[in-house]
This record gives sequence, structure tokens and C-alpha cells, in this order.
Amino acid sequence: MGSKAFFFFVLFSFSALSLSPAFAENEEDPGLVMNFYKDSCPQAEDIIREQVKLLYKRHKNTAFSWLRNIFHDCAVQSCDASLLLDSTRRTLSEKETDRSFGLRNFRYLDTIKEAVERECPGVVSCADILVLSGRDGIVALGGPYIPLKTGRRDGRKSRADILEQYLPDHNESISVVLERFGAMGINTPGVVALLGAHSVGRTHCVKLVHRLYPEVDPEINPNHIEHMLHKCPDPIPDPKAVQYVRNDRGTPMKLDNNYYRNILDNKGLLIVDHQLANDKRTKPYVKKMAKSQDYFFKEFSRAITILTENNPLTGTKGEIRKQCNVANNHH
Repeated sequence: MGSKAFFFFVLFSFSALSLSPAFAENEEDPGLVMNFYKDSCPQAEDIIREQVKLLYKRHKNTAFSWLRNIFHDCAVQSCDASLLLDSTRRTLSEKETDRSFGLRNFRYLDTIKEAVERECPGVVSCADILVLSGRDGIVALGGPYIPLKTGRRDGRKSRADILEQYLPDHNESISVVLERFGAMGINTPGVVALLGAHSVGRTHCVKLVHRLYPEVDPEINPNHIEHMLHKCPDPIPDPKAVQYVRNDRGTPMKLDNNYYRNILDNKGLLIVDHQLANDKRTKPYVKKMAKSQDYFFKEFSRAITILTENNPLTGTKGEIRKQCNVANNHH
């Protein structure tokens, strides 16, 4: 009798195990949902928010980095934190490609991950930390709070080899920029709003000297040229030197619609900024955002939401990395 009871106990345990979410093959993947960690790690979003606030107080430029991380990770095939992976003997890191020039402060994402891991080991993905730190960084810069879904899992490989097929360069034509973001479901006003991220941060001279040397681009506002030449005195700047121009001299630390007024006044630093203000497909939205910050924030929030939901890994796909810079199988 005892052995029969044991048999049924084992059978029941196995059935329960096979029906549990972690093991079910046929159970529907919920995908991304609001407050995904409400049961498994209820403090996750609060911990991330507090860490972002603390780090922003100490290092103001972290918020620009967190915002850029969303673009550079989520635009490249999947929002899965592949951007954060270090190079290995076989693969180059996305962080080390030319297209990722100027990206930094990755160590602070590790700080956030460590804080979350102390509360809930092995539960919260680096992909969600990347997205939520970007969301909270936007708030730190005076931008809108954007409710975002969670439940992403981490990819296991770098996408450095295909990065340029997805991520437009600063100086691509506006047609290419519209096409690349359009493929993700982001329409023209959404693209115009996303480029409003150029309202904050700075541009390294490497990215804009071709507009100054050998001759100054006649499209640049003459009143802006002296400042740009002062900040970028060398035709061939040292990529490692601290030579840059602030994207918005008026409110450089604030995500606002001043960017649109600047580019309409021909004070955009990059080719794409100039084209955005002059192309017939985008100019009407630039004018509208220059007049209304509420409209800019509405379209920006919508576009960031679409971008962060771009082809995520969910359910049993991918993994939850122990460290954000290394896939688990390389530990």
C-alpha cells in the first residue's frame, strides 16, 4: 500500500511539474505585459527607478546613455540586451562597432542589475533593466513618464555583424531613417519625435567635422558656425579626445521641444537634423512639435513604446543573464 501511495505521489508531482509555466510546452506565452514581475519580484521597477535617480544625481550624463541604449539595442532586430554583451574570441560586441561610437556608462547598468539581483536573483532580465532604466532616464531629463510592458528575456549573441542593416547612422538620408524605423512600425511623426532625443546630450566632432571642413556647409546658421568651429578646431579630430558640441545649447540637459526650433533655425548639428527640418514628409511634424511640447511628448511616448516592443524574446526563449555583459553559457 505504501509503495502504491508513493507511486501516485510521484505521478501527481510529475503532472503538476509538467503543467507549471516554466515547463509547459503548450501553454500560451503571455508575451510582454504590464508589471510582469508583480509576483516574482514586486520591487523590481522601484529598485530600478531608485538606482536611476541615485546614479543620475552623481553622474548627469548617465540619462543620455540610458536613452541611447534603447535605440541601439531595440532597433537591431530584437529588444534583447544583445547590445550589452562583451566581445568574445569569436564575436565582436555591438558596443565596439563604429555605429555605436560614443556609447558609454554600461558599468552603471551593471550597478542596477546587481541591486536587482540582491533582491531577486535570476529573475529580472537585462533587457527589461535596459528598457526601464531608459524609461526612467527620460523622466530624469524632464521628459514624459511612459508606462512600458515587461517580460523580455535576454539574447545569447551579439548582432554586430548585422547592426548596420537595422540602425541608421546620424548622417544617413532621411529616406533611409524613415524606412528603417517604418519597418518596426514607427510612422513619420513617430520618427520625427524619436529624433527629438537629439535635444539632449552631445555630438562628438568626429560625427560633424565633414560639415565644417574643408568648407563650412552653407546650410548651417551663420550664427552657429563660430561656436561649432571653436568646439571642433581640428579637421581630423581624435576620436578619444573630449571634443564635442552640445546638441542644444539652450537647454542641453532637458528633453524638450527646443530641438525642433533649433533645426528650423538651421542649428542642427547632423545631416539628419537638417533634413528632418526641410524634407516635405517630416517638416510639417517638426513645425507642429516646435509649437507644442505636449504633441512632441505624445508622439515620443508612442514611438518609444513601439521601439521597446520590437520583436522581444519572451516565454522560454533566450535566458535571464546573471551578468549583463556575458551570456550565461560563457560564465
